[in-house]
Amino acid sequence: RGGACPHSGGKMASTAAGKQRIPKVAKVKNKAPAEVQITAEQLLREAKERELELLPPPPQQKITDVEELNDYKLRKRKTFEDNIRKNRTVISNWIKYAQWEESLKEIQRARSIYERALDVDYRNVTLWLKYAEMEMKNRQVNHARNIWDRAITTLPRVNQFWYKYTYMEEMLGNVAGSRQVFERWMEWQPEEQAWHSYINFELRYKEEQSWGCATQPAVSLTRAVLVLVHPEVKNWIKYARFEEKHSYFAHARKVYERAVEFFGEEHMDEHLYVAFAKFEENQKEFERVRVIYKYALDRIPKQDAQNLFKNYTIFEKKFGDRRGIEDIIVSKRRFQYEEEVKANPHNYDAWFDYLRLVESDTDAETVREVYERAIANVPPIQEKRHWKRYIYLWINYALYEELEAKASAGSSGDAERTRQVYQACLELLPHKKFTFAKMWLLYAQFEIRQKNLPLARRALGTSIGKCPKNKLFKGYIELELQLREFDRCRKLYEKFLEFAPENCTSWIKFAELETILGDIDRARAIYELAIGQPRLDMPEVLWKSYIDFEIEQEEYEKTRNLYRRLLQRTQHVKVWISLAQFELSAGREERLPRCRQVYEEANKAMRSCEEKEERVMLLESWRSFEEEFGTDATKERIDKLMPEKIKKRRKLQAEDGSDAGWEEYYDYIFPEDTANQPNLKLLAMAKLWKKQQQESEAAATDPDKDIDESQT
Repeated sequence: RGGACPHSGGKMASTAAGKQRIPKVAKVKNKAPAEVQITAEQLLREAKERELELLPPPPQQKITDVEELNDYKLRKRKTFEDNIRKNRTVISNWIKYAQWEESLKEIQRARSIYERALDVDYRNVTLWLKYAEMEMKNRQVNHARNIWDRAITTLPRVNQFWYKYTYMEEMLGNVAGSRQVFERWMEWQPEEQAWHSYINFELRYKEEQSWGCATQPAVSLTRAVLVLVHPEVKNWIKYARFEEKHSYFAHARKVYERAVEFFGEEHMDEHLYVAFAKFEENQKEFERVRVIYKYALDRIPKQDAQNLFKNYTIFEKKFGDRRGIEDIIVSKRRFQYEEEVKANPHNYDAWFDYLRLVESDTDAETVREVYERAIANVPPIQEKRHWKRYIYLWINYALYEELEAKASAGSSGDAERTRQVYQACLELLPHKKFTFAKMWLLYAQFEIRQKNLPLARRALGTSIGKCPKNKLFKGYIELELQLREFDRCRKLYEKFLEFAPENCTSWIKFAELETILGDIDRARAIYELAIGQPRLDMPEVLWKSYIDFEIEQEEYEKTRNLYRRLLQRTQHVKVWISLAQFELSAGREERLPRCRQVYEEANKAMRSCEEKEERVMLLESWRSFEEEFGTDATKERIDKLMPEKIKKRRKLQAEDGSDAGWEEYYDYIFPEDTANQPNLKLLAMAKLWKKQQQESEAAATDPDKDIDESQT
């Protein structure tokens, strides 16, 4: 004891001395970041590569005697108990503990653990399931029954307990016990699937019996209760189909009648009536089927009875007469359309649907009556956009009278009725404000089909006189062309061009007609009149057509004159390029000089053009020509004429006048332009200075080379 104090005192002294010797933290003077930075990702990667965090697996322990086994059990139980003591509410710890005891065949201990866990949380479904499965696995049937009873008593709304319990009893062959469990379950009025499971169970054991037996059948009773607990249409239908399947037809009919009475008229469903009708159809009770369908159609809203109506139609097509079913269908749909057209008489789309219905299913007089009612709804405003749908009522009416009514009523009077429809429509249209060319053309085509050419010409002539339109002129001319009446075509073209002298297409068609007829002078005169018009909608098309016409006639001199006349009106680059290509393809001996001369003239003329891209396009075309047909001298000359492409900047302004930044764009500097000569000199000097700068920089980076060069 005497020596202990000095040692202990020495330890304290050394500790105190150690505390005194701790140096102060040095201040970091250089706070700049280190040259080599280490990221967190790099640290983690190195730790994984070196396996710093991997723990070696525990050594395998081999138990050789009972004492070691008991010691092992003691340690494991202490571990489990400690985990449970730390957090009693973690059910997984209890389950692991019980499963470990079960693996050691310590069933009594496992039961004790499950019971302790249930004291902690008796609402945990997994705990009950594991407990019961343990008892079933170890063939402890009575214990399992006891657990299932406690589970369904404690948690009767957990369907899984009931399913497992009934399945266990059925597997054990205890049908009566399983039925008793099902009956207890049904007292809680569970979901539909539970009822169906009970029904399927009874069916498996042949408990379906007739209603006339002394003992009430389990299945029928179950289904009857099901439709009261879950009063849905599908359950009633399943109930009735079950009775029908087992040939209890009277009972099935009673089920359907009870269902109709149960739902009443406020909650009618088409699926119930469709199933009821199909049942009666299978029983060959066709009159009852008709009564059911009519009863349902009269009471269910039309938008909710589409499937019902479809099945009714199929039934009538199978077992009813044709006229009856057509009348039923048409009457129902006609009622809908009547409601629509009453609500809005100017809803022409509804009239179209209505007319399509009556055309397919009723006689000609009824169709005419509906057409007359439809065309009586004239648009109130005389604007063409309001008449575009309405006019098709007249067109459909006329086509019906010509095609459909003729097939149904015979050939007498149909052509006259159709003519009256067309004439009435043409009299109704306000031709001074607008007209419909398609109506005049359809009328003329109808008269031609009736082999009445004078009336067709009279109609088209009247249309041109009352309301001339391009479409009318084109249709009339096409008709006369088909009839090979070329003199009439000439007169019509003359009238057409008097009406619309700016229409280039008409001039071209007129000239092409004369060309086809072989009258070249008349065609040329027409072209001359056309290009002399002060206003044209497409002058470039007209000039191109005239030039192509002269080229086809091989009048090259006249073609050149045409090009020159066109160039007096416009200096467009495409005209110059087209003239050059013409000169290249027209002559044989002097074609290259002529073509080159055209390019020269074009280049001089385009110098004053503001569109520099067009001038560049001309020079590129010229260069392509010289590359194919030119000499070295001409190629060098055209290369000298090519412009320099430079990038420039210009200031942008917004709509309100404020600055919107700068924009870069490309500009062209042509060597020929004298005004641009200083710019070219400045550009050349800039390039030379840049080259010198690059050479000086190269010399500075390689001084040895300069010394060698100086010595040399």
